[in-house]
Amino acid sequence: MAADWIRAGKVTVNGQIIYEPEARFSLRDARISVAGQRLTGQARKVLMLHKPRGVVSTRADERGRPTVYDLLPSDHWLAPIGRLDQASSGLLLFSNDPEWAQILLNPDQHVSKTYHVQIRPPLPAEVFRHIAQHSSLDGKPCLPMQIRELRCGGKTQWLEIVLQEGRNRQIRRLLQGADAEVLRLIRVAVGDLLLGSLSSGQWRWLSPDEERLLVP
Repeated sequence: MAADWIRAGKVTVNGQIIYEPEARFSLRDARISVAGQRLTGQARKVLMLHKPRGVVSTRADERGRPTVYDLLPSDHWLAPIGRLDQASSGLLLFSNDPEWAQILLNPDQHVSKTYHVQIRPPLPAEVFRHIAQHSSLDGKPCLPMQIRELRCGGKTQWLEIVLQEGRNRQIRRLLQGADAEVLRLIRVAVGDLLLGSLSSGQWRWLSPDEERLLVP
């Protein structure tokens, strides 16, 4: 992702290499290059990928694992908007417009993310209601979330979980704390944008109307 390129010294701003992903500068007048390629004021493009399980969300992997960039078009500079861990699958967004991406990632936007999660063993309703309203991680309360049962097959259970924030491995850690093992975790929506019928490993460009579902 973009932070990895910055730490690796591949990004220059106004001719100067930057190494700190949190560095602040005005995007309005900045001349930004990645690996020597100048980012121009080209039209914004936003891509939706159905990330498969087992693929990592980085451009390159030191362990030789497949990455999301193995699945994307090679003729566009695109950075992921957020991430999904290797064991998770589902909707992952990319854009060539970092300023627009930061607006989408801003917690003040309150863009929800919806996941379908298969767990074992099933949890009673009162347990996942408690997780939804009274959870904390690393000593900090979690924002309230929505959790409902989709179906239960005896030994396993599918839940729908809607998050209002994106903390590190939040769903897995909270369910592990309730003694439930996550078998599958699929992001099925970001805000009102649905993954829909897009097949695993496939991608498509978003329309302007779909972009406005994310950032009006």
